[in-house]
Amino acid sequence: MTATTPRPPLPPRPTRPTGDGSSATAAAGSAPCGPGCGMICAVLTWLLVVYADFVVTFVMLLPSKDFWYSVVNGVVFNCLAVLALSSHLRTMLTDPGAVPKGNATKEYMESLQLKPGEVIYKCPKCCCVKPERAHHCSICKRCIRKMDHHCPWVNNCVGEKNQRFFVLFTMYIALASVHALVLCGLQFIACVRGQWTECSDFSPPVTVILLIFLCLEGLLFFTFTAVMFGTQIHSICNDETEIERLKSEKPTWERRLRWEGMKSVFGGPPSLLWMNPFVGFRFRRLQTRPRKGAPEFSV
Repeated sequence: MTATTPRPPLPPRPTRPTGDGSSATAAAGSAPCGPGCGMICAVLTWLLVVYADFVVTFVMLLPSKDFWYSVVNGVVFNCLAVLALSSHLRTMLTDPGAVPKGNATKEYMESLQLKPGEVIYKCPKCCCVKPERAHHCSICKRCIRKMDHHCPWVNNCVGEKNQRFFVLFTMYIALASVHALVLCGLQFIACVRGQWTECSDFSPPVTVILLIFLCLEGLLFFTFTAVMFGTQIHSICNDETEIERLKSEKPTWERRLRWEGMKSVFGGPPSLLWMNPFVGFRFRRLQTRPRKGAPEFSV
């Protein structure tokens, strides 16, 4: 009988210490907002969009005497709102690329058929084999492939599989915010010219308060989402996540060209499908069993 030497344990992924004494991986993947706070932020996002839609529709467009002005702007704004909320929902519910927890088992290691000298990394927190460019999220408590950051507003990580929907969410919110700000400006002008008598079905003080809150919301939303949209596009074109940029990691992978990175995230060559948050969405089909005694057909 020949004695077999046990395989040494997997080394943890090396981390670079930060200025506060914590590791760079934990610092980049953590946030002051936990899962409960993230759900509150996600619900608040929907409520703010619904509020904006209410003000645009019932305060500005329906009281307008210009029929086509109301119809065109109502259709455009509501389409942007639906696309934004759909993108938000897809970002929140889509698996960002989570690595299965506890898969660093002996059986799984043997199935990898590693070559001599080949090194793999194990996450000491979720006990998984950590793929290249994966990082551990201290909020989700799991490793995410190509993790960019954890966003409390979608209550999920932004990673390899849902980055596309997050980009669409920021884009549609920014466009809807610009549209709402333009409509607010036109509404203020119309109300001043009409001396606040026929510009709205609400009283002048209520109309002013609703419009001011919408302007503040539009400015905040546009600033935040426009910056995030630009950051995401820059990261995709440079094939570098936000965590990798913050940690100043030297790329050990072959970086894609700009258009190749965009194709990889949005799935295919440039087309209008890039703007569609419903691509890849399928309802589960219910499997029905044939009744006993029922005739069976085959083709």
